[in-house]
Amino acid sequence: MPRSFLAAVLAMLIGSILSGSSWAEAPTPGKQVAASSTVKVQADGQVREATLRYWIALPAEYGADPAVPWPLVLFLHGAGERGDDLEVVKKHGPPKLVAAGQAFPFVLVSPQCPAGSRWDADELAALVEQLASTLKIDRRRIYVTGLSMGGAGTWALLAKYADRFAAAVPICGRGDVAAVEKMAKVPIRVFVGAKDRAETVKNCEEMVAALQKAGAKATLKVYPDLAHDCWTETYNNAELYEWLLAQKKN
Repeated sequence: MPRSFLAAVLAMLIGSILSGSSWAEAPTPGKQVAASSTVKVQADGQVREATLRYWIALPAEYGADPAVPWPLVLFLHGAGERGDDLEVVKKHGPPKLVAAGQAFPFVLVSPQCPAGSRWDADELAALVEQLASTLKIDRRRIYVTGLSMGGAGTWALLAKYADRFAAAVPICGRGDVAAVEKMAKVPIRVFVGAKDRAETVKNCEEMVAALQKAGAKATLKVYPDLAHDCWTETYNNAELYEWLLAQKKN
């Protein structure tokens, strides 16, 4: 069967099963496309709807073997990429690398946070659940990572939904030390630049120390010569993705 025909069929199938989602173009394996999804958010005894806009990139081999599920990586950008221009989400991190031609062996989902807002853990969890329920996703291998405000969003997501994730990589973002017990079963790698704000460095150190005390597999890397932007070096390192994909939930 010609590969182009298979890709077209997969695009139609994916588009048809993602109810509540819309696409700037049909999702095609090997491409990063814009999308939006309306999700039902259940939190604090209430149910509401939320619409999230995001980039989604499927591996080139996605769907080649219908029996093979794929890992999913949720990427959370920083405060500077908030708003309604989805293009700016590709300014940093994995979506930038994909836009430049990098191919990853996982489904990459990169949502955009509205202007003036912070990441909403309940909405993000609902989005991941919707995609995991409709795409061919390996639920043992769902990961979250983010930079700056997205690093804080990563911590917030773990504080409420740690059981959904196989591993996490918060980068130069601050978390709640009081919440570490809730995420102690998740392998976590934390990155920060030594020349970042002192309170950010201190919080990263405190988070990892508290996690390790709670028995978590948590590590901290402090880049001695970097300031706030330590994400470029982190995301450009292939070893990060090798480690991430090696983590699986039991």
